[in-house]
Formats: sequence, C-alpha cells, structure tokens
Amino acid sequence: MKATACIADVERFQAFVSRWLGLYFDVGKQEFLSDLLQRRMEANGSSAEGYLRDLGSPNPPREEMRALVQELTVTETSFFRNTDQMRAFAETALPNRLDARSAYRRLRMLSAGCASGEEAYSLAIIVRDALTAGDWNVSIHGIDANVAMLRKAAAARYSTWSLRQTEAALHSRYFRAEGRDFVLDARVRDMVTFEERNLAVPDATFWQPESFDIVFCRNVIMYFTPQVAQAIIARIAASLTPGGFLFLGHAETLRGLSQEFHLRHTHGTFYYQRKDGNERRSDPDMALAHAFLPGNIVPAIDAEDSWVDTIRRASERVQSLTATPAKERVMVGTQRDARKPDLAPALELLKRERFSEAQAMLKALPSDTAQAPEVLLLSAVLLTHGGDLGNAEKVCEDLLARDEMSAAAHYLMALCRESAGDTGGAADHDQVAVYLDPDFAMPRLHLGLLARRSEDRATARQELQQALVLLQREDASRLLLFGGGFGREALVALCRAELAGCRGAA
Repeated sequence: MKATACIADVERFQAFVSRWLGLYFDVGKQEFLSDLLQRRMEANGSSAEGYLRDLGSPNPPREEMRALVQELTVTETSFFRNTDQMRAFAETALPNRLDARSAYRRLRMLSAGCASGEEAYSLAIIVRDALTAGDWNVSIHGIDANVAMLRKAAAARYSTWSLRQTEAALHSRYFRAEGRDFVLDARVRDMVTFEERNLAVPDATFWQPESFDIVFCRNVIMYFTPQVAQAIIARIAASLTPGGFLFLGHAETLRGLSQEFHLRHTHGTFYYQRKDGNERRSDPDMALAHAFLPGNIVPAIDAEDSWVDTIRRASERVQSLTATPAKERVMVGTQRDARKPDLAPALELLKRERFSEAQAMLKALPSDTAQAPEVLLLSAVLLTHGGDLGNAEKVCEDLLARDEMSAAAHYLMALCRESAGDTGGAADHDQVAVYLDPDFAMPRLHLGLLARRSEDRATARQELQQALVLLQREDASRLLLFGGGFGREALVALCRAELAGCRGAA
C-alpha cells in the first residue's frame, strides 16, 4: 500500500525546506508541496515519518537536498536578460569600478543564483569588450544551489532560445554553431567559474569582507523568507567594496532589507551602490503610517486643478481649525527617549487637520530628536498638507539625504517638484517611489494625473488603473498621511473620473 502524507506532514515538510533553503511559500503552494512530498517519499521508498525524520536531521541527506533544490528553484534565464540593466552595468557600474580599481588592475564579480550561467557569461562578454588593455585580472564567480544548472553552465552550450536577446555581432563573435546548439568561446568561458552554494547558509570563508566589486543577484531574494533575504543582503553588502554595485531583479527592492546602499536610477532601471559608510537607519514610512487610524476626511474634489493645487485648496478650508488658542495646545514632553519621539499628539492633530499646531509641536522637539527620519517625514507631510511646498521640499531633501529609500519622501518630493513646475522631476520621484514600494497607491495616482494633463492618455490609463486597484486595498492610515486630505472614496472617485476622461479608458 502506497504511503501518503497528511496535512501535518506537509507543514513539517514546508518548515524543513524553509529552514535549509530559506524559501518562502504562500498558502497557494500547499498543493504543490503536498505533491512534491509525495513524489520524494516514493522516490526514496519511505513513509512520511521516515522521510521527514531524515530531512529534519542535523545533516539531511545531501543528494536528497539537491533533488529538492532542482524541484524548487526557478531556472529561467537568458543571455543579456533585462537589457536596461546590462546597459547600466556596461555604461555606469563597470566604468566606475574600472576607474576605482585602476591602480590594482583587479576586478571581482559575483553572479548569485547564476542558474545555467547565461548572466555570468553575459557580464564576461561585456567586460571583455570594454577592456582595451590586457593586463587586468578579472574573475566572475557564479554560485547556485542547483547542480544540474551548474553542469549546464560549465558546458557553456546553449540553444537559440537562450541567445534570443543577444545582438547579432556578439552572437557571431563569441558563439559557434554545433548541431542545433551554440558553444561559447573559450576565452569567455575562462573568465568565469561556478560553484554549488546555498545562499541561505552563511559561510564566512566565502563571504569575505570587500571581496567583490559588482554583484548580480537578480530574481533571487524574492523567493526567500524576509529574514533570510535580509541576512543574504547583509552578507552581500559586507562582501562588496565601498562603492561597489548590486543589481537586483526588477520586482525586487532593498526597502526594508538594508540601509547600506544608495539607490541609483539610470538607463530606465534601478540598481544599488554600496555606501562608503555603514550607517543604518530605520524606515520611517510605514512606521509612521501605522501609528494612528484616520477619520473621515473627504473634501470636494476639483479635477481641473493640478494635484498640488487641489491639496492646497483642500487645506484652505481648515485654516480656522489651525488657529486654536495656545492654551489648548498639547506639547510633547522632553523626558522621553530622544531616539523614539512620541509623535502620537502630532499625529492626532494631523487627523484633526490642525496642521500648523502639529508643525509647531515638531519644532519644539529637542534638536537631535527633530532630525529623526520619522519626524522629518511627518514634518514634510504637514508642510505639504498646509500648502508650504517650498519648505516641504527642503525637509524632503534632508530626509532623502538620510534615508534615500523612503518611498514616502520621494512621493512628497514629486508633489514639490510639480508645484515648482518641474513635471519631469515630479514623474522621476514618483517612479522611484513606485519602485521602492509597488503597493503605494499615491505615486501611481500622481503619475496618472501628470500623464493625463500632458495628454499622454495611454500612460494615464495605465497608471490610473493600477492606482484604482491599489487605492481599494491601501492602508487607511497611509491614505490620511499622503492623500492630501482626501478619503479612500474620494480618491477612488477621482481615479474613476480621470479614467473616464481618457478617451478609450476602460
């Protein structure tokens, strides 16, 4: 009789896989995990209890772990995948590092989660074409937990599909046909080495301090649990030289994982550069947004105004509320820990639309406390609500100098730039905010409004449709902070009205 696994067995299996491989599984993966467990039990001729006992031992069977890796890892890749990032590497990151390392003539790069090697070899081809002098010592190391993929990488034999994004000149220069496949030139192959390695497992002998100049770790951390992803990024950060570069996948961001990097935005893509210093700062965005719950603030909307003008007009209607006698003001005490300012009174005043009082409360904080990221963010919010976009921009600049991965600060900067007549700069900051926090509705809405007013109806429809979806599930407190005084219903109504105004809008 065939052994079968129960729900409890599947849960144990998931826990063991997450422990050893660091992989995250949502509830929709339970059926897949159940099928996989059943197949592996049958392949090993084991009962659920026996198989899970072996898997949960201090040293689980190596070959079985390899078999699981082959089942669980995503191996889709190709040469020169995501051409915008390859251009950023070739035209920005590589020249920067060649200049920085010119005295040593040595360059070290890592392709983490290299799969079948296309990424690592792509980097090698770009480097080879970029170097005019032959006295450089260049090494590119590829690591992956999937040994089947590593064997393919070492063979350097690829199909037409793997080369689908390769320019014809590079194809003819570095590949020769052999049967139906193409074999990579040995000069490129010799620049790259491959190694079996589990990213989720720390190894101080491998992750040496400042041992790499550039790291590609694309479409990898998105599959790990948050704790494992954070640990991996910390190891990568320590292994990069100051000023070294990190490339992640388009759907991945360091927001909430690390403050060791500067965000870079060129060639239509985002990537990271390690800071020279190692300051760590907290992420003020969601911490501030979750500190309170909103009231029902739904003013009338005039869609003919710019978004900044609309926010300013919404603020004017509550000016009388901000003129409360001084004796009614609640001041923040100074005995609290300066590192953890008590913003609840100021947030309550924001909720009640008493912006100037809340701002005065922040100004009364001790100087060191007043420079905390969450205080600066709240100050920028209050100034924006109050229509003082000039000073709001100065505060945002200060905040971004401290925490450039604050999606909220970039969104507020977008409003400030629109107010100054710089719609291009406004769109740039909105795009950064969207990249840093894809679930943040307001920059999507603002991008849609900017596109609508510039008669770019296709972009307007795309951004407004996405904003409409995000607004309906956006955190309520974040809407109060960044919604310009409008409630969810009013923002959704604005979104739909603007969509209706776009010819052909759905």
